[in-house]
Amino acid sequence: MAQLWGGRFTKETDKLVYNFNASISFDQKFYRQDIRGSKAHVAMLAKQGILTEEEKNQITEGLDGILADVEAGKLEITSEYEDIHSFVEANLIDRLGDTGKKLHTGRSRNDQVALDMRLYTRKEVLETKGLIMNLLDTILKIMEENTETIMPGFTHLQKAQPITLAHHMGAYFEMFKRDSQRMHDIYERMNYCPLGSGALAGTTYPLDREYTAELLGFYGPTLNSMDGVSDRDYLIEYLSAISTVMMHLSRFSEEVIIWNSNEYQFVEIDDAYSTGSSIMPQKKNPDIAELVRGKTGRVYGALTSMLTTMKGIPLAYNKDMQEDKELTFDAIDTVKGCLALFNGMLATMRFNKDRMSKSARHGFTNATDAADYLVNHGVPFRDAHGIVGRIVLYCIEKGIAIDDMSLEELKAISPVFEEDIYEAISMDTCVNKRLTVGAPGKDAMEKVIAINKKWLEEEKSNN
Repeated sequence: MAQLWGGRFTKETDKLVYNFNASISFDQKFYRQDIRGSKAHVAMLAKQGILTEEEKNQITEGLDGILADVEAGKLEITSEYEDIHSFVEANLIDRLGDTGKKLHTGRSRNDQVALDMRLYTRKEVLETKGLIMNLLDTILKIMEENTETIMPGFTHLQKAQPITLAHHMGAYFEMFKRDSQRMHDIYERMNYCPLGSGALAGTTYPLDREYTAELLGFYGPTLNSMDGVSDRDYLIEYLSAISTVMMHLSRFSEEVIIWNSNEYQFVEIDDAYSTGSSIMPQKKNPDIAELVRGKTGRVYGALTSMLTTMKGIPLAYNKDMQEDKELTFDAIDTVKGCLALFNGMLATMRFNKDRMSKSARHGFTNATDAADYLVNHGVPFRDAHGIVGRIVLYCIEKGIAIDDMSLEELKAISPVFEEDIYEAISMDTCVNKRLTVGAPGKDAMEKVIAINKKWLEEEKSNN
């Protein structure tokens, strides 16, 4: 058992206790971050005269050699080691002897693991944002191509008013746009370096924490050593943000599942993102969308676990905090996989525009506009609402749409109707006369698309 402590102990740790205490099975995931942090630490120690230049070069070369051997499969990270820190240091000592023992000067595993987790999470935040940006590109392309694709808008899963596919997709664009902005905000708040905090109270060595932070691409050092080693609020924030991402993906998935059903037939999912049935040959299942919906609960679980773990921990570091990794790693990988797969499914999905248009027309989505027509001809709104309600009931009994009624039939219910009613309640009119900011009208949508296109371009240029 390779461990970084033991001098004050008189007997070996029980094997079960050792295994229970060990974190190597999951914290090996950030071996790159651990080695990178160690190299920066050693460079700072040499700058401050705590190590010689020769010692710095030897340790740096040794760390580079360990990294290369792990990457090449020549050196295996095994359960012989308690954690990734002991793996790196033990192998360095094996290669350098006493010089390798100087690596840990002026630091604790507490600030070391805090650094590793921050470096790892920072990278994942950026990668998550990149995947969200890819999804936004796909959504914007669909919006650009469908400013005139009529479909029903829904409330309570009931057809409500006509909109366009561009407008519907635009709602998700705004959701994922905010998700992207949350990633930016998290990065800004978390990008401070905890290394140099020591176990909890700093160190007597003359460390240059600003220099270490600069080497590692942080804005600066954390300003309280206890906070630096003992909080994981940036993880909670990140898990909360990716839970929101999954909530948005799950809602979108639910709609794709409904739209893909035989009853709706609004979309056809590409074969590459569908599966069949082992017994029913006609089936084409929306498995990706269903799995995204299902995996949302998995990510929520990681957030709940993290909140529960942290809620009762006194300052400063406690071993409970080792539980910050396993479920977090799983949640991150899950979200990244879901974003990539959902984007692929959406980009290859085919929309049945005729089916969408007919659904809007036969779902009485122009009923509100028929009422507005009457109001504009002097009928009080409450009376107009009742008149159109009777028209809808008549159409249901006849199995027709409002636009299929003859002028005589309309006049029999209200003499106010004239020939211009048909233009007033056409799907195109119903959509395109809605021109306020955020509305589905073509002109309004094109302005929004231009704004979002510019925002996307600026975001990409800033990254």
